[in-house]
Amino acid sequence: MTAATATTADTFRPALHYAARNTWLNDPNGLIFHDGVYHLYYQNNPLDNVWGNMSWGHATSPDLVSWTEHPVAIACDEQEDIFSGSIVFDRDNTSGFGTESAPPLVAVYTSAFKSGSAHAGLQAQSLASSCDGGYTWTKHNGNPVLNRGSAEFRDPKVIRYDGGAGSYWVMVAVEATDFQVVLYRSDDLKNWEFLSTFGPANATGGVWECPDLFPLPLDGDSEQLKWVLTVNLNPGGPNSGSAGQYFVGDFDGTTFTSATTVTEGLQDPARLGEYQWLDWGRDYYAAVSFSDAPNDRRLMIAWMNNWEYANQIPTSPWRSPMSLAREISLRTVDGRPRLIQKAAGDLSAPSSIGRPFTLERMEISDCTRVLDGAEGSVQRIDLTLTPGSAEEFGLIVRANGAHGTRIGIRPAQGTLHIDRRTSGRTDFHETFPSIDTAPIQPIGGSYQLTIYVDRCSVEIFSQDGQVTMTELIFPAPTNTDLAVYAIGGTAIINSLHVDQYV
Repeated sequence: MTAATATTADTFRPALHYAARNTWLNDPNGLIFHDGVYHLYYQNNPLDNVWGNMSWGHATSPDLVSWTEHPVAIACDEQEDIFSGSIVFDRDNTSGFGTESAPPLVAVYTSAFKSGSAHAGLQAQSLASSCDGGYTWTKHNGNPVLNRGSAEFRDPKVIRYDGGAGSYWVMVAVEATDFQVVLYRSDDLKNWEFLSTFGPANATGGVWECPDLFPLPLDGDSEQLKWVLTVNLNPGGPNSGSAGQYFVGDFDGTTFTSATTVTEGLQDPARLGEYQWLDWGRDYYAAVSFSDAPNDRRLMIAWMNNWEYANQIPTSPWRSPMSLAREISLRTVDGRPRLIQKAAGDLSAPSSIGRPFTLERMEISDCTRVLDGAEGSVQRIDLTLTPGSAEEFGLIVRANGAHGTRIGIRPAQGTLHIDRRTSGRTDFHETFPSIDTAPIQPIGGSYQLTIYVDRCSVEIFSQDGQVTMTELIFPAPTNTDLAVYAIGGTAIINSLHVDQYV
């Protein structure tokens, strides 16, 4: 967890989310659980709080909530920037970078070669190894280990495949501007053999980046194992700018086959809402999952920002937080497999921080009502609502009376929305003040929301994690009201519970 007390110069530093101490970060990289510790590496500019000088920053956590920042793990140099990638525990020392008794961690990353390099202008895949648990790294003398002669070949996620085709390493990377995922195999992480490609498919409104590939049981049944391919894109998200999509299907060790593709080739703009999105908000990008998470949990973290305005958000001296870690599963919903997402880690509020606020059944009618005793700047809100005659109803968080971030439901349109036009600071970029929507349908006639509010963000998990929305906000420190509202009729608050964190 980052600093719990904001200073005047650091009003927006999150309490529940990781942010670097005084530098820029973007894509999470190399997520791995190793020797009882969660390691979060990330794209980092160690010299400034805007994008540049790309290196791998590093933080660790015992619980996915409290994070400790460490020195830069893999630094850029005069030959290359260190772009995104992944880390594996080479437990059988297939790479030869460790020993049988002390196997290494191996980072597979994209070398973005600079003008002074023999590979100037190209992006290719390289290796670094660590024999001290991931704290210091040595670049491989034989880098790059996979070079396609491409300027847009990046973001390798490496997994260990054990199946009918054998046992070997599989790399999932992208040819970004071709909207293609490319797959390779290796026995030693150094020599790679081409397997297949996937795409273009579904959303292709921007370059493809940061893919991931992993198995999940459908509906908790290990006999129904499905493979999930995620791929992020920028721009082209459902509400403009950066976003991530996913496909569900099968992987036979060579080829991924999607069972959920809506459009082959370049996207049909009219069908954007039919694609399967990791998150419908504006600020959830470059999401990837942890390797070797305990108990076979699939845990994911994303960069909580959007390339439309990423370098301009009003934070200092740091810039950009990560999302909460999420545990994801696969469930059949309306006849098709869908990812279900819930916040991971123990996010229960300390008992020493204020009294929880609880409200049982309240009808609201064409009004906005500030809830006395529910104010706060960092909160978890659990809410169940039943529609009446209102056109729209919901909550206003981090509010000053009726002004704040509006989280609303419009039953007739079947939408959940976040309206941040009066959320606080919005003047730093023309696209930031927005109304963003996601599809939502009632379950048993009601809507259920779990909302994590932090000093610069809201993350919404709705309908038991079927639909998520993540967005940055920059309210004044004094804007701490929580209000409920209905427009054009009535709605019922069945239950509302608020835990305060700070």
